[in-house]
Amino acid sequence: MSEKQQTAEHRSRPGGAAFREFVASGWAPRGTEPTPRAEVADLTPARREALSAAFEGARLVVPAGGLKVRSNDCDYVFRPHTAFAWLTGLGADREPDAVFVLEPLAEGGHEAQIFFRPLAGRDTEEFFGDSRYGEFWVGARPALEDMANELGITARHIDEFPDAAAKDAGATEVLVVRDADVDVTAQVEQIRAHLDEATAEKAQERDLELGRWLSTARLTKDAWEVGQMREACDATARGFEAVVADLPEAVRRGRGERWVEGVFGLHARHAGNGVGYDSICASGDHANTLHWIKNTGDVKDGDLILVDAGVEVDSLFTADVTRTLPVNGTYSPAQREVYEAVLAAQEAGLAAAKPGAKFSDVHAATIRVIAERLHGWGLLPDGVDVEATLDPENGQFHRRWMVHGTSHHLGLDVHDCALARKEDYMDAELKPGMIITIEPGLYFKADDELVPDRFRGVGVRIEDDILITEDGNENLSASLPRDPDDVEAWMRDVWSR
Repeated sequence: MSEKQQTAEHRSRPGGAAFREFVASGWAPRGTEPTPRAEVADLTPARREALSAAFEGARLVVPAGGLKVRSNDCDYVFRPHTAFAWLTGLGADREPDAVFVLEPLAEGGHEAQIFFRPLAGRDTEEFFGDSRYGEFWVGARPALEDMANELGITARHIDEFPDAAAKDAGATEVLVVRDADVDVTAQVEQIRAHLDEATAEKAQERDLELGRWLSTARLTKDAWEVGQMREACDATARGFEAVVADLPEAVRRGRGERWVEGVFGLHARHAGNGVGYDSICASGDHANTLHWIKNTGDVKDGDLILVDAGVEVDSLFTADVTRTLPVNGTYSPAQREVYEAVLAAQEAGLAAAKPGAKFSDVHAATIRVIAERLHGWGLLPDGVDVEATLDPENGQFHRRWMVHGTSHHLGLDVHDCALARKEDYMDAELKPGMIITIEPGLYFKADDELVPDRFRGVGVRIEDDILITEDGNENLSASLPRDPDDVEAWMRDVWSR
């Protein structure tokens, strides 16, 4: 459940009966129009039915998670746990402290239920007096009937959850997504208090199995999910164009990485829920720090800037795109040389990304090109050729300059399906409906004495979001140019408007 906030003793609110009556009175009646059914409510039943079949007879508890305190009495913006969002269809900031439950039925199958904190009446203390949940402070929440209409499932008050979760616990297996909410997990553990040690350990293993199933089930997207990813990629492309338009301002103002971050964040927040992850806006040598999210540096004429950013739309599906741009609009010869090597590697990965190929084949294709370029530049150790460095046991020298993998699944999480087993992820075949990134890079740190002077301080990554189709793949982020000539022409066009 939500973390506790600090309570300031020096603050007080009116509490007299007359005042309470006054605050509760004089409001127009609430609207009576029923909440419309969400579009995604026609798609979530199939997800829940598959889960139900995999865990027949078990009560399945999937918390949304609670509010996290940012400082004192201020919370971070809420984002529900991904498994909760996938099963309910709720996105954006909904619904802190809620719990989704699949309740086993005697005749087989499950009933879908959501327990949450519904709208409180205007005559309650919460309405005016609760700055965290009260309507006066944070706006109205849905009523029980609103939630039921929207999602097409049974809606119940969160206060009913403890008894519902413990019902027939001795005869009913109760499983929980353990990482979603530590307090709800503790409640489930208390329900299991009667179990012997071996059975309790088995129950925890089954919890992990539940979490893994929910992660693995998202590997292949349905048509609606693909549509959400298209929206995320389109919004991300608009954000990148806005970044390019404002690059001269980022140079002029100083601390330009923050300016770039802010420009993209503005467009992400306007187009959707916000950024899908902390944006990397890395100019110059900062591009060689893979997860540079401090974004405190200047953006300088003549440098490259690596921008790794994605818009998360309201449904919580996120894009993940990287472009490495010349700040002044023109790649230098050395920058272009590195850039073209990375682009060639990405093209090899794109060619390998097709149904029937293994997920790992994409990395193998890209990293071979990287190894060939590094060998051609004479950067590998003496006596180490391409095949030797690609040897997984005794090689891997190329990883000094490309340490990360080439791909990951993408969807509700930027690194989606992370709990899937190796055989279902790295070793699995690519199938239509899967969405992966392809993002090779080369990173030559400014203090790396093993690389030529012309490459030092140059870091390049190119990343796109790729939908596996029946006959190959589709680049969902293809509207953003990748070829260096096209990038330069695009930047000139944006600046000429």
